[in-house]
Amino acid sequence: MGAYILRRLLLIIPTLFGIMLINFVLTQFVPGGPIEQLIARLEGGGDVFESFAGGGNDVDTESLDSDSSYAGARGLPKEFIEELEREFGFDKPAYQRFFEMMWDYLRFDFGESYFRSISVIDLVIEKLPVSISLGLWSTLLAYLISIPLGIRKAVKDGSNFDTWTSGVLIAAYAIPGFLFAILLLVLFAGGSYWQIFPLRGLTSENWEEMSLIGKVADYFWHLVLPLSALMISAFTSMTLLTKNSFLDEIRKQYVVTARSKGLSESRVLYGHVFRNAMLIIIAGFPAAFISIFFGSSLIIETIFSLDGLGRLGFEAAVARDYRVVFGVLYVSALIGLLVNILSDLMYVFVDPRIDFEKRET
Repeated sequence: MGAYILRRLLLIIPTLFGIMLINFVLTQFVPGGPIEQLIARLEGGGDVFESFAGGGNDVDTESLDSDSSYAGARGLPKEFIEELEREFGFDKPAYQRFFEMMWDYLRFDFGESYFRSISVIDLVIEKLPVSISLGLWSTLLAYLISIPLGIRKAVKDGSNFDTWTSGVLIAAYAIPGFLFAILLLVLFAGGSYWQIFPLRGLTSENWEEMSLIGKVADYFWHLVLPLSALMISAFTSMTLLTKNSFLDEIRKQYVVTARSKGLSESRVLYGHVFRNAMLIIIAGFPAAFISIFFGSSLIIETIFSLDGLGRLGFEAAVARDYRVVFGVLYVSALIGLLVNILSDLMYVFVDPRIDFEKRET
């Protein structure tokens, strides 16, 4: 197992390199880089895309720098543009910028945001609590709901309970998370009906003044609506996977043998079936957490005014703050690759009979 883990760890390096290279190349064809964004602000505080569309402020055509390759760089001295390029590192060829970026990233030096006076790593650390809160608790709650419900549906397969719960699950899966989030705000956050839950943020303004119990209660009170919106459809597939996994195991010969020996139904179910049926579900926990951690919280963060990694990456992409974009991408890709290894280890932990090294030989 040690050799397998070592190979997987070594494979992270070329995989990360490929991910970063593909995204770096794509950004070279995206109009409106960080220098164009800054020029657009200097020319009138608008957005860079106004320049592409022919908008922006009127300028003296005599001061137009015809040598500039930047849309909207009207009236700005060529020396000033060159100074911006040196400051942002765009005076170097693209391949040189990429390799220098990767060398810095290998040493976890992500530089400083183009438009904020703060390092990228500090920005990521600042936003982590929100993303971890949404990812961790929504995944845990989804498992706590899905596993017992899936087992119950497997045991009661074909019954009225199985039928109506399947209907509820399908209906929940069909509801978009962002639409449900807006509904929750309207109903329970003072939109038009009740002011029960807080409207925004992860904690209250007076959180520092609260007792330990008060802080914990306030923290989870703020998470009720965002987690509900995230989970509206998250546990549907997990519940059905649990049910089908149990049904598949229940029909196997070893279950029939265990029952013929006079074992109780609960002993058969939880002593024999549970471990085999839950293999794929328990082992998939790290990957499920990462998928919610990075991929599902942008709209929820925006609706509930939560400042997490999803919102940070989106705003950085819109602003063309490439240092933040690539910093978030690098961190998320690295964590995702490490979690994939952790998922394999979870398989071995749940079922020691699995040997990845033998499978590769």
